[in-house]
Amino acid sequence: MLRTLLRRATGSGCPRPDPWRLTATTSYSSKDNKSTGKKAKKGKDKNDPAAAADDAVSDVDAALFDEKARARRLQADENDPSLDVGPNGRPLFTATPTLSQLTRKDACSYFKLKMEELNNVLPEGLPLGMVKEFEDAMQSAVLVRQSFLDLRDNFRWIVDPPLHSSTTKGTKFRKQIVLDGPVSCGKSIALSMLVQWARGEGWLVLYVPRGRDWTYGGFFYKNPQTGLWDTPVQAENILKDFLKFNESRLKQLFCQIFDPIPLGEGAGVGWMKDGIDTMAMPDGSTLYDLVDTGIKHTHAAVGVVVRLRKELSLVKDIPVLIAIDQYNSWFTFSEYEEPVTVRSTRPIHAKELATVKAFRSMRHDDMMVGAFSHSTAVGKLRQDLPEVPADARVNFPRYTLDEAAAVCHYYLRQRLIRREAFTEENWKKIYYLSNGNGAEIRWLVPLMRGDGMQADG
Repeated sequence: MLRTLLRRATGSGCPRPDPWRLTATTSYSSKDNKSTGKKAKKGKDKNDPAAAADDAVSDVDAALFDEKARARRLQADENDPSLDVGPNGRPLFTATPTLSQLTRKDACSYFKLKMEELNNVLPEGLPLGMVKEFEDAMQSAVLVRQSFLDLRDNFRWIVDPPLHSSTTKGTKFRKQIVLDGPVSCGKSIALSMLVQWARGEGWLVLYVPRGRDWTYGGFFYKNPQTGLWDTPVQAENILKDFLKFNESRLKQLFCQIFDPIPLGEGAGVGWMKDGIDTMAMPDGSTLYDLVDTGIKHTHAAVGVVVRLRKELSLVKDIPVLIAIDQYNSWFTFSEYEEPVTVRSTRPIHAKELATVKAFRSMRHDDMMVGAFSHSTAVGKLRQDLPEVPADARVNFPRYTLDEAAAVCHYYLRQRLIRREAFTEENWKKIYYLSNGNGAEIRWLVPLMRGDGMQADG
């Protein structure tokens, strides 16, 4: 975005150690911008009206991008509820307290989130698009979209079928869904909101915000027993992430498969000594014990991830949801390569990795949702994906005109737009120019001008 480029140019941007997590010190901190002061331009006459006009515009732009001043004004705005007005005089923010209670009436309004609660309920990390949205708007709030409500209600009604409801009569509910759609249409944010809602309902959710992480980095070995490639470092990280939010719940669920866990090569340490190739779980072990075993014993990490997938299918006490972002990266080649000759290698497909193979398939009766992320640039995939039901793929739309109206009013409220430049004509120009792309709308709105929207370069 333009503000990011300006920060880099002035050296005022501060690198953030974890781009997937919000913290109170980095998300909405005020940044000094030393480059926003006036500077005399060489070759311009002070009495020249055109030069004076250019200087005035520069001063306005400097004030607009002075985040420190903007943060102060936004803090003062919190005491003025008259600013929280959306299109047609509607409330900009919904008063509904939880994602579970949102209805169609809340669509095209914003739902406020608390950073601490958000980081607690999604300890695996947030979508990068959500983090960027929060930082630019200086507010942790998400737009309530009808497309998200439909996604939420689809899984809600599977677990708790509606009785005598005329609104759902004849509706087909899907246990497996693949969210597809154009770049920056909100798939990842909708998936993270679904995970928040499901965990708030007490569900057991395995959430993978970065599916591509399963396919590159760390050690990889070919397991002669399975013919698949083991990635013990990734397997350990998968188990650690799963444990972050679900630890207490996993301690209450007992293992239902008692076969020994096959062992593989450990991360950088090779095979177990003395030819030991299996590990038995003690009687009465819980799913927490199973996951903990994979974390503590690197030789068992991959085997535990594969076993965990089977165990999740057998859990009946509570609903189980598997949510995978960057799901499309599991249908292309991984970063790994297998040596073929002294001078050539063969790329290893993601489906050849034991962890990916265990979780990729949607040919089962479990609830699972995967979201494509075109930012991973894996290329266009065919419509009929292997191991995915033909009707599972759902097109997730970009912003509608009504949603874009709410978004632009929200950015006006958050001082990304100057009030004297904000008109219906201007925000509609931005909507049509961006074709409903959320990231592009956020980039374009600061460029509004009072005499009609103009953007240079």
